[in-house]
Amino acid sequence: MKQENKGIKLSELFTGFIESEKSGGLLLILCTVVSLVIANSVLGEGYHHFWLTQFSGQSLEYWINDGLMTIFFLLIGLELEREIYKGELSNIKDAMLPIFGAIGGMVIPALIFILYNYGTTTQSGAGIPMATDIAFALGILSLLGSRVPTSLKIFLTALAVMDDLGAILVIAIFYTKTILWSNLLIALGVYAVLILLGRLKVNNLIPYIIGGVVMWYFMLHSGVHATITGVLLAFAIPFGKGGKKSTSYVLQHFLHKPVAFIILPIFALANTAIVLSSDIGATLTQNYSLGIALGLIIGKPLGIFALTFFAVKVGICQLPGDINWKSILGVGFLGGIGFTMSIFITLLAFDSETIINNAKFVILISSLIAGVLGFLFLKFSLGENADEVEE
Repeated sequence: MKQENKGIKLSELFTGFIESEKSGGLLLILCTVVSLVIANSVLGEGYHHFWLTQFSGQSLEYWINDGLMTIFFLLIGLELEREIYKGELSNIKDAMLPIFGAIGGMVIPALIFILYNYGTTTQSGAGIPMATDIAFALGILSLLGSRVPTSLKIFLTALAVMDDLGAILVIAIFYTKTILWSNLLIALGVYAVLILLGRLKVNNLIPYIIGGVVMWYFMLHSGVHATITGVLLAFAIPFGKGGKKSTSYVLQHFLHKPVAFIILPIFALANTAIVLSSDIGATLTQNYSLGIALGLIIGKPLGIFALTFFAVKVGICQLPGDINWKSILGVGFLGGIGFTMSIFITLLAFDSETIINNAKFVILISSLIAGVLGFLFLKFSLGENADEVEE
């Protein structure tokens, strides 16, 4: 059953988000190609050691992954907050479609990975194919131009934001090894103060930024991954009515371009310095490689399509009037572009440098295949009459 298209109009902030994400996605592709070329050239060794340069007792790569990426997670938190209060997730019936899609897109890929890796030393990588890179996914979708329905852009964005939330929960629950409770309690105490400031309608950003840095420091030394601080901080910052003058809006608007054009490209450069193996066949046939590849390329579209189809058919939600089932499947393939979040989880899941390097390579190849399949599928299906899937 379909509901009539109500001529949804994109808000200025959402439009800005789409624009920065799609442009940022294209820049990420460029940075990844540059990093791979340098890493496999005569400059490769020096390039690799550059990211291992020590600063305050830790490598440059460490500060990027645990420091700069916290700002990325702060933006995700602000986007999630806006989706919940005013966006696609504010109406529970409208929200159910991307929520079910996100659940299917996380559970099925994880199960496929576990199928190949259960009982092995690499089973901890089950979270890798669960992730969707929103920048790349929207970047690919943008290449199709005006033929993409507004509802499809909103569906993909809401699904990817929920997917990011799922990845954050996976990181917090499954990739926290040892907790130092004293530091964690201090971090949560600081967070409680920030929540109180928000309830008291303190709209000045300075106390939140200072408190966020203090919370990040103690979270970093608690055993819980420090990037979680970004998401927590987002929900402490006053949202108000969500207007242009709200503290949340101002910060989200400010962070869009620095995250898309500085932080994520730096992350890509630092984490895709992959030296390609001379035996690519052996790399691609490892159990963890098969789990990642099949999870992203097959598990993602299958999970997203199957659970949204189920939710619509049992009457939990409806399919927007300008979206057909082919479009949902096409978006499902775009959901298989793991990249940023998949690489991030890889760094937490494995200890072996060889496995990490190989897993990154498989993520890149799988994300490329998923992106191409999604683009081609949508290119040939958008504009056609909606095809209902027979029950």
